[in-house]
Amino acid sequence: MEKASHLSVIVDLSPTQWHLSAQATNPYPLPVETFLSHLLAFLNAHIASKHENTLAVFGAFPGKSVMLYSSTETSTLVDDAQPLDANSYPPFKTVDNTMLQQITHELEALGHMEEEPPCALVGALTKALCYINRITHPSASATSVAEDPAILSEPHILILSVSPDLSSSYIPVMNSIFSAQKLKVTIDVCKIYGPDTVFLQQAAHLTNGSYIYLERRDALLQYLIMSFLSPPSIRKVLAAPTQDKIDFRAACFCHKNIVDIGFVVPSVCQNQVPVENASTSECGSTNTSFGKLSKLTPPYEYQ
Repeated sequence: MEKASHLSVIVDLSPTQWHLSAQATNPYPLPVETFLSHLLAFLNAHIASKHENTLAVFGAFPGKSVMLYSSTETSTLVDDAQPLDANSYPPFKTVDNTMLQQITHELEALGHMEEEPPCALVGALTKALCYINRITHPSASATSVAEDPAILSEPHILILSVSPDLSSSYIPVMNSIFSAQKLKVTIDVCKIYGPDTVFLQQAAHLTNGSYIYLERRDALLQYLIMSFLSPPSIRKVLAAPTQDKIDFRAACFCHKNIVDIGFVVPSVCQNQVPVENASTSECGSTNTSFGKLSKLTPPYEYQ
């Protein structure tokens, strides 16, 4: 029996970055309204692929992350029930209405900000992993009938990013990657606008996912369906896109800067510090015990 598939989508909704993405000076400008229409079509395609498929969407806003939609908790997310429409498929209409209502509410709640705080992408990723852990490992009190492990949903996460890397989030991102490896969750990344992100490249590579930098933003829906609609088990027989080059640079623990060459404490705290530092603030080790790396190596898989 073919397994159902669970998809958690993390949407980067930074107002500043989407304003820049919509500028007419870009080769392929993409306003947030067009992006949402493409995204909703992709989400509906996932629901239509198999009746048992489940879906959750998390929004990463400046300074906070919010669940925008869940196929198991829809009634708690919407304020008013939408009237039924005989000309539309009810699950599609529920996704569309809930998503748009939640996004509009959260953006209006932001108000005017003198300085926009960083986008809470790590918070949204953590919530997605907690949600997946809950639905794939139900407690005995939650159901009277034990679920057959053979038909449990196959989870994967898709991150739609427009914001640049935040060097201070390196450790939380790596912890999330280790958790995803432990849960056997695939993380896919679609970089829609801005420069390549070092940390998300590593997240996709270390969880056997796909990282795609969008060259033609006007073809977003085609990228999403061709690259991310199929569940991870099906990709073994498909020509799924892979990364030719992966940036394995890390952020130093002291200044939170991304560095090419540095020292690492191999046997104590695994701290990474730049070459000019003589000691580490984590465990007090001096550079006599450091192992110098010409290139920072990729992180080890969590066991």
